[in-house]
Amino acid sequence: MPIDKRITELIPHRDPFLWVDRIIDEESNLLVTEKDIPTDLDVFRGHYPERPILPGVLLCEAVFQSGALLIAKMDFGTRSGHRGMPVITKITNARFKRPVYPGDTLRIEVKLIETVSFAHFLKGTVKIGNKTALRIEFTATLIS
Repeated sequence: MPIDKRITELIPHRDPFLWVDRIIDEESNLLVTEKDIPTDLDVFRGHYPERPILPGVLLCEAVFQSGALLIAKMDFGTRSGHRGMPVITKITNARFKRPVYPGDTLRIEVKLIETVSFAHFLKGTVKIGNKTALRIEFTATLIS
């Protein structure tokens, strides 16, 4: 399935480091996205090659990119006619609940909790089916 064009219009990430395939649902302060994990992803050759699992840092990145999409969709990025770039400035309460395997589909939910100036405080969850793989809180700050 091709990448949703709205994603590449809103955030600067590109292959091979784009960790969101589709926008599934959106509300005022909530965004739900998905990412299909390819079975032939190069990282699986070295991350537990006998029983490959997706590195947790890549799960976090999928949540962070979904957060960047939410911020961009809310148009917080506009400053003097140009969009700021969200960067992660704080990660807290990361809880890894289950591994992610080749062929899984991530369902990522990101919620904006609060905005103070150019800092956005968010919570994210990654699920595989109805099972939680990751819960995380993070802060993204806009830079120009």
